[in-house]
Amino acid sequence: MTGPWRPASGPVVCIGETMAALAPDPPSPLLNAAHLRLSVAGAESNVAMYLADHGIPAAWLSALGDDPLGRRVRATVAAAGVDVSHVRTDPHRPTGLLVKDPGAAGTRVHYYRRGSAASALGPEVLDGQPARSASLLHLTGITPALSASCRQLVARALAAEPGTRPYPVSFDVNHRAALWPDRSAPAVLRELADRADIVFVGLDEAQDLWGEELTPAGIRAQLPRPHIFVVKDGANAATAFTDEGVVTVPAPRTTVVEAVGAGDAFAAGFLAGLLRGATTTRALRLGHITAASALQVTGDHGPLPGPQEIEALLALPAGEWQSGPAAAPSPTEH
Repeated sequence: MTGPWRPASGPVVCIGETMAALAPDPPSPLLNAAHLRLSVAGAESNVAMYLADHGIPAAWLSALGDDPLGRRVRATVAAAGVDVSHVRTDPHRPTGLLVKDPGAAGTRVHYYRRGSAASALGPEVLDGQPARSASLLHLTGITPALSASCRQLVARALAAEPGTRPYPVSFDVNHRAALWPDRSAPAVLRELADRADIVFVGLDEAQDLWGEELTPAGIRAQLPRPHIFVVKDGANAATAFTDEGVVTVPAPRTTVVEAVGAGDAFAAGFLAGLLRGATTTRALRLGHITAASALQVTGDHGPLPGPQEIEALLALPAGEWQSGPAAAPSPTEH
């Protein structure tokens, strides 16, 4: 890995809210569901868990309510090998909750997170551990939508110029329209993303935010400052714009059970590749492989292939790559 943002030896620190999650099991419209499965869901902890799966030291920094759901969240993230020792327990605010409603047009998500413990996070969390010893800080565009103090946290983390901070900052735009009722998202998220060292954004969400005619190159032109800028085009490809050029890697054929969480998995795989000094092509491939593990389960966190299988997939010739990681045939593919 090259560039002025090359990280040191500390953990990757992922900051943001994780909630308890309810989803129909098996997947079906919520109205008709006979059973609900309890899991956990949070973009930043998803990244932390997948980084840990890849053997990258990771810490999750957040706050939870002093309630059974909060204890369930903490235990689940810790069980994945993530350091949760600095997660705060708030005796006055609850753990957030989301409910998934799968349907033919995709999965709708209903949030119950206003006034949650994590919404009280503020910039002071950057003053202590594990943030002070981070090799890389990972944030998303969800956090600044939660509260004024959460927006201040993200703004402070990104206040310095890219390449001049004590650690690089990775930022996944992760636009959640339901969390931005004042319609300030386009301006706020563009400003924050353009301050980061590494940025992830979906082509569709960028078009929704900044212009429906935008291409990946057009999106990059609007946010020129990050050293690495990754545009994910769903089932088609992912393109990385770096100081060394532009690399596009097509998405492999993958059985899709549920798409929620795949973007977080992709970010973790890509970051894991960079942290191990991989080429941009291999980092993009590792992002796709990791995303496939999320696509094939109803939760946000699925099992990775074994290390030997991952290495074999990374080494495939370009002509074999798209069919190499394919799972069993399915009428719905990514």
